[in-house]
Amino acid sequence: MTDSRLAGVRRRRVPLVRRIPIALAAVSTVAAVALSVPATNAAGDTATGQQAGARGWFTSWAGSQHDLAPTPLRDRTVRMISHLSQGGDALRIRIQNTFGTSPLTVDAATVGLTDGKSAATQGRPRPVTFGGRHEAVIPAGGELWSDATTLTTRAQGDVAVSLSVSGTVVPGRHQTAFRTNYLTGTGTGDHTGDTSAAAFTETTESTYLVTAVDVHNPRLRGSLVAYGSSVVDGVGSTDCGPGCTQLGADRRWTDDLARRITTELPPTRRLAVANAGVNGTTSAPDCPKLAEPLRGLDAGARLERDVLALHGVTGVLYYYGTNDLPAGCDAQQVLASYRDTFRRLHAAGIKVYVTPVTPRPGYTDEHNRVRHTVNSFVSKWNDCSGTCDGIMGFDQVLRDPLKPNAINPPYDTGDGVHANIAGQQALADTLSLPMLASSADR
Repeated sequence: MTDSRLAGVRRRRVPLVRRIPIALAAVSTVAAVALSVPATNAAGDTATGQQAGARGWFTSWAGSQHDLAPTPLRDRTVRMISHLSQGGDALRIRIQNTFGTSPLTVDAATVGLTDGKSAATQGRPRPVTFGGRHEAVIPAGGELWSDATTLTTRAQGDVAVSLSVSGTVVPGRHQTAFRTNYLTGTGTGDHTGDTSAAAFTETTESTYLVTAVDVHNPRLRGSLVAYGSSVVDGVGSTDCGPGCTQLGADRRWTDDLARRITTELPPTRRLAVANAGVNGTTSAPDCPKLAEPLRGLDAGARLERDVLALHGVTGVLYYYGTNDLPAGCDAQQVLASYRDTFRRLHAAGIKVYVTPVTPRPGYTDEHNRVRHTVNSFVSKWNDCSGTCDGIMGFDQVLRDPLKPNAINPPYDTGDGVHANIAGQQALADTLSLPMLASSADR
């Protein structure tokens, strides 16, 4: 679904993210284990997710950039809250300037534990370095992973990532964070080391600059990345009923899945869960009715930066197609994008789990014909006609038994498209943990 909330900044098409050829060095050792940053090859590219996972690094949180914030940052500090699916004994962060038009200068960065309810931290934040330096300059279109920082975190814990931005820059963002993040006032400078919330006088419900957090935890088996549009992104996950909103409660189905993994799987079988949803996007490129601000954000175009560039990824939970239909793509366009994306993921050693296209009341007869073709492909042999590794039955969970084009009323936010908190939990509950855990079996 094209969401009007994403139609703010008109974006240029952005090529796959350029990495900065900078040799990153580890800065600490924990429990006699060398904590290494992503290895680089001769071209400066980071190691594959599987290689990093083999060294005990896994992406535990993610938030995909899709446009620019409406106002610039100037000599101020941002404090972004990341809700970790799994914890570890150290972490590192990714900063992106994907949609930026000028260099981004970070002159200080820290990470610290927080309860996620304010900008305050629990204890003094730890300094973060980049190639051994406290400052970094990220060119327009670039990204940078930090060095390892010793910090013990836990599953479902919150981490405050603070960045002091010098000069003036319009930051890239993930607009729908569904939580409160924090900024100091313009011109206030570096407050990355503050434990108090006092200096953080402004708030936003977007996530700026920070797009991934890795944890070092050799006991984890892998990372699962949820990949799709608004229902992955979390639209509806703050809806707890008429007149009730729970901002910052972390009730996306991916959050509920992460809690199930921690509760129901033994420590030696657990996986991290990262969310790479972007509201309004499609699987196929160039759907004729797609709004211009969403072009260039289809599943294939952002696969490298939003999935393959993450670490320790063993499985992708693919939830796309619902926007392709009203955006005017036909079945062949959708299926071509599915096949290409699944092929690229398999080439990287990543298993793929797919949901059939879920219901919505606005589907026309033609939409339903396309949906039937796509869903028949997905459901055939329970492996997308031999192109994926398993099926997530989200269409059956959400479908109203009396109205096949509508969501079951107890799960409906009221728009007929998105699941409320109860529906998010129902989606998470239907997933087979043995199936997902098998993504790490090699």
